[in-house]
Amino acid sequence: MAFVVPFDGSELAKTALVRAVEFGRVLDERVIAISVIPEGNASYARERGWIDRDAPFDLDAAVGTLHESVAAHAPNAEFRYAVVGRHATSGTIASRIRRMAKEADASMVFVGSENAGHVVSSLSSVGDTVAADDTYDVVIVRNRTPSTIDALDAAAGSRGPKSDYHP
Repeated sequence: MAFVVPFDGSELAKTALVRAVEFGRVLDERVIAISVIPEGNASYARERGWIDRDAPFDLDAAVGTLHESVAAHAPNAEFRYAVVGRHATSGTIASRIRRMAKEADASMVFVGSENAGHVVSSLSSVGDTVAADDTYDVVIVRNRTPSTIDALDAAAGSRGPKSDYHP
């Protein structure tokens, strides 16, 4: 089993990756960041900061940028990527993410998305499509401020003793 994070380098994807790592530490699960790259689509890659503003499409550069970002935020996470057609739709990208999550035996998928969860079905959101799969649980990350395990532990410790349960 693994925690999977669809990763495009956005701030919410980075936050989702950090959250997956935090959960992974607590639950002893490995974390896999997955990226889907439209082959030859320079404007798509430029918009996401995978290649320089005026550079032609370079798959190695895009993969390198994504991998470096994953390593910077989650040094122990695995990184995997897939290449799809140049004009792949969000549905095609989401389908590839879902397939990769299943191949990774995902128990949870952490989706960084401003839209997923607000609108149950949206044709324009990869996150909504990925979240619709029922073979894994989904954590939707909409808050860009990552939490930390230490902060969670401190909050839990300040609640006082746990009450006893007697049937």
